[in-house]
Amino acid sequence: MPKMKTHSGAKKRFKLTGSGKLKRQQANRRHYLEHKSSRITRRLAGDKIVSPADARNIRKMLGI
Repeated sequence: MPKMKTHSGAKKRFKLTGSGKLKRQQANRRHYLEHKSSRITRRLAGDKIVSPADARNIRKMLGI
C-alpha cells in the first residue's frame, strides 16, 4: 500500500495540542473588521478545540 498523503489544506488550519486535541481558529476574523464591534473581534481572537464529531475526519486528513 502507498503512504497516505497529508491534506495540504488541513495541515495549514489545524494544530495538535500537547494532550492530543485539535486546535482551530475561529471564522469571521479576516475582513470587514471595521463593521464588527471590538467585543466581537476580541471574542473571535482565541483558538477553539475542534468538536469530537469533526475531530475524527480531521485526524484522518492529517494522518494522525
